[in-house]
Amino acid sequence: MTASILKGLGLGLILALSVGPVIFTIIKQSINNGFKGGLSFVAGVWLSDIVLVLLSNFFSGMVSYLLEYKNTIAIVGSLFLLIMGVYYIFFKKVQLAEDNDLLKKFSTSDFTKIALSGFLINTLNPGVIIFWLINATTFAATNTLSERTIIFSICLIVNIIADLIKIMMAGKIREKLTPRHIVLINKISGSILVLFGLGLLFNVFFA
Repeated sequence: MTASILKGLGLGLILALSVGPVIFTIIKQSINNGFKGGLSFVAGVWLSDIVLVLLSNFFSGMVSYLLEYKNTIAIVGSLFLLIMGVYYIFFKKVQLAEDNDLLKKFSTSDFTKIALSGFLINTLNPGVIIFWLINATTFAATNTLSERTIIFSICLIVNIIADLIKIMMAGKIREKLTPRHIVLINKISGSILVLFGLGLLFNVFFA
């Protein structure tokens, strides 16, 4: 059991420290929309990870089938990132409340849309699918089902804690930002999403 916990911790740290479009969007959502906005986004990411973990461990054939369409998924994912990036660079507006101090409050449907964007960004990233499938396949060869349950549960818990820390750190930064700063962060975040999107397209057509 100790070995399984250590493997889960190691895998969780690798996932938490990995650099991708998700980490930048977590920070952006937290700065733009506060703790609830960041939490809504990562909730979508967590749901995506849970679904992919379950599919990878219990329906590996289905995930392998999806990987046959890896290029198609990559193209769709890259287009999604490019659209989001362009939106944040050119069209995203910072809305203020009446006191011109706090950012405008969002409705439940707004937070649902944010969560859906987190789910899609994570799910449409072939690298994430490959990450879960490779690890599920590797641990299936050396660990029992109960051991794998511990490994991936610990991994997901570590990643959730890391995401919550990112949200709280972004919240501390947010308190010192003006709307002008937030607009600049939107443009930087959008540019990063565009770069990741272009990177996915480059891998599809030139790698």
